[in-house]
Amino acid sequence: MTKAISVALIVGGVLLLYFGGQAFHSLSSDVSRVFTGSPTNKAIFLIAGGVVATLAGLIGITTSGRRR
Repeated sequence: MTKAISVALIVGGVLLLYFGGQAFHSLSSDVSRVFTGSPTNKAIFLIAGGVVATLAGLIGITTSGRRR
């Protein structure tokens, strides 16, 4: 993975985490938690996608300098 792709993954992951946090604290997520005990699927998917993208970017940054 090149550094540019890794940086883009980190930036995209952080943005997904931000929007996931906003969705997690939204009114619709609060209503969903009252009836089902869990937040909306949108909030869960945004947060999970943000974690995966950020980790992939960090792994790409740390391994881009090494060659086999």
